[in-house]
Amino acid sequence: MKSLRRIDRSNVREKTVRGQYTAGFAQGQKVPGYLEEEGANKSSNTETFVAIRVDIDNWRWAGVPFYLRTGKRLPTKCSEVVVYFKTPELNLFKESWQDLPQNKLTIRLQPDEGVDIQVLNKVPGLDHKHNLQITKLDLSYSETFNQTHLADAYERLLLETMRGIQALFVRRDEVEEAWKWVDSITEAWAMDNDAPKPYQAGTWGPVASVAMITRDGSFVE
Repeated sequence: MKSLRRIDRSNVREKTVRGQYTAGFAQGQKVPGYLEEEGANKSSNTETFVAIRVDIDNWRWAGVPFYLRTGKRLPTKCSEVVVYFKTPELNLFKESWQDLPQNKLTIRLQPDEGVDIQVLNKVPGLDHKHNLQITKLDLSYSETFNQTHLADAYERLLLETMRGIQALFVRRDEVEEAWKWVDSITEAWAMDNDAPKPYQAGTWGPVASVAMITRDGSFVE
């Protein structure tokens, strides 16, 4: 946690995007905006979406951007980690692909636990053409282990608590360092006095969040 690059008032607009959902559609149903919800403060600046670029200043992850994104009223409810691999500097397949897509690894945490990897693969054949195709290798826990009870996150956590096993918990000093990093961001937001950017319910957040992510890499839906 101490290697996380600090985000403060000097760079908070560059590194973060706050959002607040407006009226839209979710699961095919029309839904109100946050300020129109029952009991909501009509002048609230509470964010319902956050996107953050995280930089880690250590020898292993220096120069690798991490993007955190979470929010309410998004198209789907899911938690996953997506790793994009660098595109090769030299494209040997210009005849069939001008811009090579990045290979990516997706680790699905919920609701459908699993791992899949998407790669650009040469189509099998005896000719000399370099025909390429995007293919995916997919491991779904629910399908592969369909005879086994798959505990959800809280079920596993509570069971480990009763067993006295601390492997899934963090130490106090790590929690304190995490809050120091987060507090610096929330304090910068308060001083910046910039209202959350609107986004329609049922979309992936404000346009500014998409721009921030695609500036350095790829946007995931």
